[in-house]
Amino acid sequence: MNKAADKLVIGISSRALFALEDSHRVFMEQGEQAYCEHQIKHENDILEPGVAFGLVKKLLALNTTERERVEVILLSRNTADTGLRVFNSIEHHGLAITRAAFAGGASPWPYVNPFNIQLFLSADPNDVRAALEAGCAAATIQPGDTISSTSDELRIAFDGDAVLFADSSERIFAERGLDAFTANEASAANEPLPGGPFKPFLEALTRIQDEFPPQVCPIRTALVTARGAPAHERVIRTLRLWGIRIDEALFLGGMEKAEFLRAFKTDFFFDDQQTHIGKAAGIVTAGHVPHGVANE
Repeated sequence: MNKAADKLVIGISSRALFALEDSHRVFMEQGEQAYCEHQIKHENDILEPGVAFGLVKKLLALNTTERERVEVILLSRNTADTGLRVFNSIEHHGLAITRAAFAGGASPWPYVNPFNIQLFLSADPNDVRAALEAGCAAATIQPGDTISSTSDELRIAFDGDAVLFADSSERIFAERGLDAFTANEASAANEPLPGGPFKPFLEALTRIQDEFPPQVCPIRTALVTARGAPAHERVIRTLRLWGIRIDEALFLGGMEKAEFLRAFKTDFFFDDQQTHIGKAAGIVTAGHVPHGVANE
């Protein structure tokens, strides 16, 4: 986790945090100048929570006066001038966000590494791809309203191949089919899978979980994968070798994930395949990880 080993650092764009679709529509239809005028005119109008607002709120709730476990940093294409509305909304909603990069129309992803960010969430797929290539876990969110949760517990679900793990096994499936994939995973059951882009993020969550007794831990994680037996063994052995905690593991053998995500009461789900994200829409908040063979 670089120099910020004692805390988890999240970077988030304005459109991921707040419902800014009306403003974005002004930008797309009328241009940058009209957008700037619109934001300044409405800078005292509080923005409604966006799709990742609930995740951010639960992450920040992990902090106490004695221990800062999570920091959230705003990474925005806005100028500081037009970004004033965003900071006014942050203050109104009581979010403890104090650091920001306003890139003035440019992509803010180059600030991921200087801020030691371990997860970047944005509505811009190009920014997300660039952050992934720079070695940061990143996901594209579909802008919209946040999905409310009645629990204070943070529940995060991850796909396996191309998210927690590299896409080497998924590539065999894509190129040679299910039988070849299954045979490879069975023969390589004792060989650990290479780490994927979200391994460091899950490691950071595990470190936070280890600070709490299991029965009162405020974070619960799940692996939700299309793998089934015998391809499950390699996954279990890999996580064991890494020393990474996964509270629940769902090996679905090709079944649809959406209802299982509902049953887990998922706050946020990360997957590399748009089909899975689309089918989960409206049930859970999800981020597309544009990584691996499925996104080539």
